[in-house]
Amino acid sequence: MNPRAAPTAVTRRSWDDDWVTVRCACCGRRGEWPYPELGCPCGTVLRIPVAETPAAPQPKAAGPKAPEPETPEPIAPEPKAPRPKAPNAKAPEPEAPNPKVPHPKVPRPKAPHPKAPAPERAGRRGAYEPVEIRTARDAVTATVLYLRALGYGDVRRADQRPPSGIGLAARGLVVLVDAGARPASLRDVECLWLTAMTEPADCVCFSLAGYADDARERADGLGVPLFLLARSGAPRPVNDPARALDASGARRG
Repeated sequence: MNPRAAPTAVTRRSWDDDWVTVRCACCGRRGEWPYPELGCPCGTVLRIPVAETPAAPQPKAAGPKAPEPETPEPIAPEPKAPRPKAPNAKAPEPEAPNPKVPHPKVPRPKAPHPKAPAPERAGRRGAYEPVEIRTARDAVTATVLYLRALGYGDVRRADQRPPSGIGLAARGLVVLVDAGARPASLRDVECLWLTAMTEPADCVCFSLAGYADDARERADGLGVPLFLLARSGAPRPVNDPARALDASGARRG
């Protein structure tokens, strides 16, 4: 957040003004996120300014090392001349040879068997912390965080706007977020499915007010996952396709 800039009241909605490009402080990669907003009990919605954070500096390459001082080679001692033997000196007795003691053979340790690689776990691939939903923008933020936890790391705005709600997209996925006060209708589910067929891609729907009976029946027939957004920010699967997506996460490959 930018503490030096004052919040501004949202009087009209614009598609471009509702999103902000933020740079990651670790890798420097830019990504689109919903603009942070604050809802007042009086009904006014304030847009919170965002400060640009510079990317973390890369570590400097180490300079060339100083040459190590050369160690002088040791000088071999000069050989001493043999002393003359005395005339009455006895010849040295030959030493008895030491019997060789056989050394016991130590068994070599066996090489450990290579472990089989652990199978890749299915399910959510990242930590997920839900955010409380107070506004429509909070519903979009909660959906984006949940999808990224499932393995969809490139969630962004959809190129085509849906007839109702807010459209999101990821690699191989089309998303509809319905933050209205009425349940999602049959038309919402069918339009989402038709949009996914033209990509082609999978589709998923998130609704804050639930779904109409005919919409749920149609989604089961088309295999469209339906999620209910709780006020706590945690999406709850409504049908079998949604439960399968929640358990397996994003498709690999």
